[in-house]
Amino acid sequence: MPTTTQYLRIATTIFATIFVGMGISVFQDPSITLGFFELPYSAVAAQNQLISVLLAVYAVRDVFVGLAIYVAAYFGDKRTLGWMTIAAGAVAAGDGAICKVMVGKGEWNHWGYAPMLIVVGGALALG
Repeated sequence: MPTTTQYLRIATTIFATIFVGMGISVFQDPSITLGFFELPYSAVAAQNQLISVLLAVYAVRDVFVGLAIYVAAYFGDKRTLGWMTIAAGAVAAGDGAICKVMVGKGEWNHWGYAPMLIVVGGALALG
């Protein structure tokens, strides 16, 4: 029977897959990500170019976070994996805070999963 730590490792790889999937989806359709931030595409072509570039950077960040969690789950000890997962939760919390402060809405599109990352990561890092 799997141990609690094994279940937590499985949960972290699911989170990692979500991060990688979100990063890939940005490359396929940037408007999806703008929806998470509750922002529309601009009618000005030059602004759309800037938006597309910044979203590509965002996509690379999400893929990196997911891959870093995969690596920690495969090679690292549970404390390393835990702290990587807590860091991913901080990324989600930060994205939500940016939405709240700069857009005035959309924070719960990020804050909804940040606590799960932090709790699972904390169980690994401190357990």
